[in-house]
Amino acid sequence: MTEADEDRADAVFHALADRTRRDILRRVLAGEHSVTALAENYNMSFAAVQKHVAVLEKAGLLTKRRSGRQQLASGDVVAVRSVQAMLGDLAQIWRGRISRIDDLLALDPNPPDPPTPHTEPEHS
Repeated sequence: MTEADEDRADAVFHALADRTRRDILRRVLAGEHSVTALAENYNMSFAAVQKHVAVLEKAGLLTKRRSGRQQLASGDVVAVRSVQAMLGDLAQIWRGRISRIDDLLALDPNPPDPPTPHTEPEHS
């Protein structure tokens, strides 16, 4: 990955690390919502919801447009699919690592016995 790709991954995972932002993203992926309408769903200030939307927008997961006085937010399906692809790549790396560990374990015909727990003698 390039430095720009790494920076984008950091922004995406930071944005998705918060449950409110994940919920906002689910809502705007289902359809366009005004930021005002989004804010009505949360027990926080309008400004706090605006900040969550801004983090998602900076990460490229949603886009905003103006319609009169309203800011309308829409989820970016292509961006979400790129996150899915990123996670798929990571999963593939881990599957490969686990497979290599399994192969190494299969090579040892006499694996060591697991350690026995040390028990303290009971005192009367």
